[in-house]
Amino acid sequence: MSNDYVMHKGIASRQAHVDVPEGTFEEEHGRDGFFGPVSHLYRTHRPTDWTRIEGPLKPQSFDGNKLNTKNEPLNRMALLQNSDVVLHIAKPIESMSYFFRNADGDEVYFIHQGQGVMETDFGPLFFKPGDYIVIPRGTTYRVLPETADNFFLIVESFSQIRQPDRGMLGLHGLYDPAVIQTPSPSPIDEDGMEWEVRIKRQNAYTSVFYPFHPMDVVGWKGDLSVWQLSIHDICPVMSHRAHLPPSVHTTFLAKGFVICSFVPRPFESAPGAERVPFYHRNIDYDEVLFYHDGQFFSRKGIGSGMITFHPQGIHHGPHPGAAESAAQETKTNEVAVMVDTQKPLMVTSEAEAIEWADYHKSWQVT
Repeated sequence: MSNDYVMHKGIASRQAHVDVPEGTFEEEHGRDGFFGPVSHLYRTHRPTDWTRIEGPLKPQSFDGNKLNTKNEPLNRMALLQNSDVVLHIAKPIESMSYFFRNADGDEVYFIHQGQGVMETDFGPLFFKPGDYIVIPRGTTYRVLPETADNFFLIVESFSQIRQPDRGMLGLHGLYDPAVIQTPSPSPIDEDGMEWEVRIKRQNAYTSVFYPFHPMDVVGWKGDLSVWQLSIHDICPVMSHRAHLPPSVHTTFLAKGFVICSFVPRPFESAPGAERVPFYHRNIDYDEVLFYHDGQFFSRKGIGSGMITFHPQGIHHGPHPGAAESAAQETKTNEVAVMVDTQKPLMVTSEAEAIEWADYHKSWQVT
């Protein structure tokens, strides 16, 4: 049952995430991934203080630093997937000798490590760590890295990637549209040799060969393009009085999932305000976090380049000691990318090979 008014029973806080009753742990039980009806439960034990878990449903973590993708098609490897989205890791060590066109869906590249140039139909884009690059379905492109230690998170979406409605935040909320980069045409005249365009459609590959360079566009106009946004240009939505849900950090939307960006921000400073994420059980969304940079204060044992996966139905929240550590600081310094999906994600065998098998035990007090 959901109501148009809020009920209040037993020992409970008057304001969510503020003045949590002593001796209790607050859990948020909500629908629609923080967008729907919600209640807060005040427990006398942490909901993550399990003794063991039997069965397939458990929090998981994967170390992307251990992944080798150089012998994979397109130098990428799928780790988590459903019918709406696939999450890949790519670690190219050299420039692509062919061009690629994804006829199955849009792509969002997040540059974790490395820099270089992405040649596209619309023109070249120069990339560096922290950049998002949104590539519309059907765009022809190739990646020309200038470094050897390249590490990209690629989110492949089978629906169009969109920006969220900023609503009452205004046009410049989250980020100023002026910081978005779009490419200018830079046609390449290199005839006299054969060029390959490799097209993916329904996970099958077709190669089309041309006697001229595919990047021969001299101009373009319209409102569909490759575009680039640095995570460092994002201005986080926050309140000094109460911890806000992850949904306020939504950067991209698509059918069945959202992409959120966590960037440094001041901690909540009002008396009684909780400073760490609240316990919750992800009723309607699977949650994936890719850790890019900084100190991940609510997770112990997690470092840059690692991934956590918290599936629907089972609790997660801050590790023991996280609240005490946060109390000693004035701001966060973590940079991370979150992908929340409505449909359950399947873990691939490639992901299982780099799993931290005891991650679900990391909430235990030692």
